[in-house]
Amino acid sequence: MPDSAQFLTTARRVIGEEAAALTALGEGLGPSFAAAVQTLLAAKGRVIVSGMGKSGHIARKIAATFSSTGTPAHFVHPAEASHGDMGMMAKGDVVIVLSNSGETPELADLVSYTRRFRIPLIGVAAREDSTLLTQSDVAIVLPQRGEACGTGIVPTISTTMMLALGDALAIALMEQRQFTPDNFRDFHPGGRLGARLSRVRDLMHQGEAIPLVGHHTPMSDALLTISQKGFGVVGVLDADGQLAGIVTDGDLRRHMAGLLEQTAGTVMTADPRTIGPDVLAEEAVAVMYERKITCLFVVDPATSRRVVGILHIHDCLRAGVV
Repeated sequence: MPDSAQFLTTARRVIGEEAAALTALGEGLGPSFAAAVQTLLAAKGRVIVSGMGKSGHIARKIAATFSSTGTPAHFVHPAEASHGDMGMMAKGDVVIVLSNSGETPELADLVSYTRRFRIPLIGVAAREDSTLLTQSDVAIVLPQRGEACGTGIVPTISTTMMLALGDALAIALMEQRQFTPDNFRDFHPGGRLGARLSRVRDLMHQGEAIPLVGHHTPMSDALLTISQKGFGVVGVLDADGQLAGIVTDGDLRRHMAGLLEQTAGTVMTADPRTIGPDVLAEEAVAVMYERKITCLFVVDPATSRRVVGILHIHDCLRAGVV
């Protein structure tokens, strides 16, 4: 039978060794890291990230993280670069190359290309005297910590350090560029991230879709509006066109006797809870859950309580805001 305790021992050892390597990486960062950030900030073109094998997988992730946080970047495979993809690099770009040994043969043409055309090169490797780092404009040296496999042949600790270093560069650039959650949402319109950062104005219904009636509108007409608009509620406007109240299913039940002889203004609940268009949709959902309601009228704070939209809980759920 497999030894489950041994599995846990191995897992804890690997994670512990990688955590220690990350600590060493952080403590060892110095002027070269700052120089790398300055070089990337000064780039007028794109950031090209490259690496071979497992380092290449990390390079792809770093390029994706850069791109999603305000630093245009893409991955170039070093072997493909030797067969035409050098054209993806140009003056104004900055190239980041990852290689634990710094001697990966497939990187030679790519490194030579950056030297020939004076494209700034940031090298990341564990050997300070390696070909990659001696050829680089900025050389970032990884701590030599071996690999978690114990034999030094399976990239584990080295790739973990590369990944963390890429994240550190991306966040440093992001902070310098004052990249905001709104910017992040622009790059992540889909999925959970995009949903969490959606604002009320992105999901609300506007214009003719908003169920609104006047204060003196007969309830027979107000009921027709409720039915036609399909939100189960109707907003009631005062003489100035601002939201004075709301008629809900509960209001209808409370005024059942003689309902059709009344007006929207006499049936409504005054001063209903509203929300602004620039509030995060996630906050709107929290309000609806707290109040046990399904709709919120959206009002423009600059014009007091003038209605600009209506948001239904189903709109948020469809968008993935939960």
